[in-house]
Amino acid sequence: MTDPRFADFANQWVPLGLARTIAADRPFAFVVADERIVVFRDAHGRLSALHDRCPHRGVALSLGRIEKGELQCPFHGWRFDGAGACTHVPWNPQARRDSLGATALPVCEVAGVVWLYTGLTAIGTPSIPEILTRPGLRLSAQTFLWNVHWTRVMENMLDAPHLPFVHKGTIGRALKGKSERRMDMEWRETATGAQIVATREGEAARTALRYHYPNVMELAIDPGGRTLRLLAVCTPERLNRTRLTLYTVRSFAKWPWLDPLFARVNARIAAEDKAIVESSLPACVPAPGAERSVASDGPTLAFRKLWFTRIRDPKPPEPSTSTE
Repeated sequence: MTDPRFADFANQWVPLGLARTIAADRPFAFVVADERIVVFRDAHGRLSALHDRCPHRGVALSLGRIEKGELQCPFHGWRFDGAGACTHVPWNPQARRDSLGATALPVCEVAGVVWLYTGLTAIGTPSIPEILTRPGLRLSAQTFLWNVHWTRVMENMLDAPHLPFVHKGTIGRALKGKSERRMDMEWRETATGAQIVATREGEAARTALRYHYPNVMELAIDPGGRTLRLLAVCTPERLNRTRLTLYTVRSFAKWPWLDPLFARVNARIAAEDKAIVESSLPACVPAPGAERSVASDGPTLAFRKLWFTRIRDPKPPEPSTSTE
């Protein structure tokens, strides 16, 4: 049995989607870094995640069904519990089920979101953006597929200088005619990623943009003292295919039937970005020096350094020397 490798994205806690969308009556399929994942709820309603590959003949377990909180393979009816243990093998009551299990992966439900660890044994816990922990806010989500490497999508989300050109009719409208001024972009490291500070000549510094390691951007809009945040999660699916999930967090207009209104605005802006970013060559951000950069590229260059030194080839944790 081959364990998932999560190419160039191993050993990371990543958000998959809204926990409330994972119902108890069926499995849900995801693809993360070239690996198929199936998420379902066990007999106690707890989230479970397995490598979406039956150990018997390799078919997708996500095509199966839930039977009494266990996942039944669609091919030969083998059943697996939330820990991956094989609990039933039709026609073979004598089978040694303890050697027939599926591969389980760490998964949890925090702040209304499903978090998956891209490795067999979790290191630490998910780093949750503080905005998701605040009570009384409405959380909604929508998903898009982009045909480009996730690093191009991620750095686009951290890039402010493109706004008056890519989004000249939407969120970049207010910057029209101001691009002759100097813009300084500062990357200030935090415990969970970075705060991006933008200072345009003649204006006060703005700190609306945050990066949450490894693949989340948070934009603070907060109109009139109210809370309105956009979280962009850039998850690699295949080599040059990215699953972009946009989470909207708001303190007003919290009725569920208004979610599509916010989704339409997000979709229009995302489409403007997609048309440009998908044209990038190469599809993945290149090695340092392969592209020309200027001072206002500071945040994207900082992310690229993280990609090459920490995300793409993560170092194993240092062995503990504590004697306590």
